[in-house]
Amino acid sequence: MSTMAIVMQDDRTVYRPGEIMTGSVGWDLDKPPTAVELRLFWHTRGKGDRDVGIADRIAFDQPQQRDQRDFSLTLPDRPFSFSGKLISLMWALELVAQPGNAHQRLEITLSPTGAEVDLLAQPGGDT
Repeated sequence: MSTMAIVMQDDRTVYRPGEIMTGSVGWDLDKPPTAVELRLFWHTRGKGDRDVGIADRIAFDQPQQRDQRDFSLTLPDRPFSFSGKLISLMWALELVAQPGNAHQRLEITLSPTGAEVDLLAQPGGDT
C-alpha cells in the first residue's frame, strides 16, 4: 500500500499572504512513479459551482519509489481563506504521484489576520 506525507516546518498550517512556506514531503509507493508533484491550491465548498485554482506547483525531478524532498513556496496575496453561510474558500497542499491515484492533502489557512475570515461575523456577512 502506497503512503505519502506532507510535513510542515514547525507544524504550521496558518500563513499570511507573501510568507514563505517550508516543509518536506515523502512517499513510499507500490510502483516506481513517472511523476510526483506538490500543488498549492484553493477550492470552494458550499452551494453553487465548485471553483478550484492552482497557485503554484513543484514537480520533483527523478522521483524514486521511496523518496523524501524538501520544499519552499511563497504564498500569494489572495484569495483569503474564508467561511460564509453559503460558501467557503479553503487552501491546501496536495502531493500527487503518477501513475495511479496515490495522493495526500493538507489543509492550510491563508489570511492577513492569522485566522480564517468569518464572513458571518462581519457586518452584513451572509455569503
